[in-house]
Amino acid sequence: MAKDFQPTVTTTTGTTTTTTPPPPSSGPPPRKSATARQRALRPVSFLLLAVGAFVFLFPFYYMFIGSLQINPDTSITGAFPNFGNITGQNYVLINESINLFRGLLNSGIFTGGVILCTVIFGLPVGYALAQMHFRGRGFVFALMLLVQMIPFHLMLIPLYVLIVRDYGLADSYLGMILPFAINSTAVFVFRQYFMQLPASLFDAARIDGASELRILTQIAVPLVRPAIVTAILLTFIGPWNEFLWPFLVTKDTAFQPLAVSLANYISNVAATAANPFGAILAGACVLAAPAVALFIFFQRQFISTNIGSSAKG
Repeated sequence: MAKDFQPTVTTTTGTTTTTTPPPPSSGPPPRKSATARQRALRPVSFLLLAVGAFVFLFPFYYMFIGSLQINPDTSITGAFPNFGNITGQNYVLINESINLFRGLLNSGIFTGGVILCTVIFGLPVGYALAQMHFRGRGFVFALMLLVQMIPFHLMLIPLYVLIVRDYGLADSYLGMILPFAINSTAVFVFRQYFMQLPASLFDAARIDGASELRILTQIAVPLVRPAIVTAILLTFIGPWNEFLWPFLVTKDTAFQPLAVSLANYISNVAATAANPFGAILAGACVLAAPAVALFIFFQRQFISTNIGSSAKG
């Protein structure tokens, strides 16, 4: 908006000319710059983030401190380390009962196999639903969304009959992996990321004679690395913490993942331990540690990329 016009008054008396300047404008005071406002909000933002981080991390901290206690202290003072009440004996006892290394190895094989199948099968399906045109594509996508609405536990009995009785895959890693080999949530994530890629990029590759498999592996996949990392983390959490299905399939303790071994330990052995509270928390720390490490390792990959820069124009 233009400033208000203030005329200059000139008065002539004889041979003397007097010029009266206009009165100062009484407009609104100048606003603070955006940088100044951001600097003023930094302490408040930092305080809110600190409070949120404390609320989020406190259960993990309390779990770790409780796993090191000789005598359980469930009061609020138990959250503060008492060096006279600290020991690593809880980890030794639980390792003697369930063999932590073997349980971690079984969980790694089980979860790694599920993640590998999810990426190998999920990427082509997500690419096809996003960038390929074929009859029934909408029906397939709607069917995939319908599968996400069905709880996994409703299919336990049919899956048990199919895997254990029909296929004879009891007490095997393959029997644990097969029901989780296709993750509809990961397929949905891949599909949404592939939808953001410009169609002109794939059309140019097709004109040059590239096959769909080559387009997927050499063009599309490198551009959706954040989606792959997201799918890996989402897929990892489920099988790593799953204990019901592996418990049904594997009665042999040599094949049981760590979650199953911990569930058996909590229900059968922990009550007779000298410190059941510390033993249970020690097992929970061992189970949670790989998930936290995986998240820290992949956290830098959660960066939004300028996907549109892959095409000119």
